[in-house]
Amino acid sequence: MLRDYYPAAATAWAHLPGGLTRPEARLILTAAPTPTQATRLTRRRLETLLSSAGRTRLITAEATRLHELFHVRALRQPAEVEDAMGRHAAALLTQLDATIASAHTLWTHIDAMAEQHPQTPIYRSFPGMGPLLAARLLAELGDDPHRFPTPRNLRAFCAATPITWASGTSHKVSHRRKANPILAETGHLWAFATLTRSPGARALYDRRRAAGDHHPAALRRLYARLLGSLHYCLRTGSAYDEDRAFTASPEPEPETEHGT
Repeated sequence: MLRDYYPAAATAWAHLPGGLTRPEARLILTAAPTPTQATRLTRRRLETLLSSAGRTRLITAEATRLHELFHVRALRQPAEVEDAMGRHAAALLTQLDATIASAHTLWTHIDAMAEQHPQTPIYRSFPGMGPLLAARLLAELGDDPHRFPTPRNLRAFCAATPITWASGTSHKVSHRRKANPILAETGHLWAFATLTRSPGARALYDRRRAAGDHHPAALRRLYARLLGSLHYCLRTGSAYDEDRAFTASPEPEPETEHGT
């Protein structure tokens, strides 16, 4: 919607984590929901809004950047249309604020509940495993350490192993697409997060990319390896160990996926 009448606001925070969901973005858009109102914001007013939103660093530089951006000449909608779209945007911002507040409340509750579970320290000991990912995995896998007899059973349940199709001389290995969507998404996020937190995970990912795997396939291979370590830790009640996970007795890797 902003691209249709307020392009400066659509791009002002696009390069920053969170984008329009950032507190300063929502507060400034609430104060100036139209480009005409944005041009009336002084640098001092922008600094005040940034401070009110919780920003503590580079306030003057950020206020100057936004002030210059809001004063760049651009095509405008007719005044009446711009005002109507601004009111619509303000209503949407109210809904966005409520959604973010509800999500934060839910996240806090989930984190508090998960911390009470005895298996949470095991999950959190893994690299890249934040409180939300740990709670998701714990909720989907359950807390029975003997639910999955082997690591292969756990990988299959989490869609981390490919499917092999064989008929006569035909043989095809493909990605398992029908799976629990929460586990599939969690695995992708978890494996991606380990790339900057675990040297062993990064080395495995790089080897798979060098062997011809695309990015999603390499992450699934890494996810499968992490699940093997998680299975062992849950069965033995031990915390994650980087050396044992990636250097001691590496497990055989599954077959190469084709067409991913």
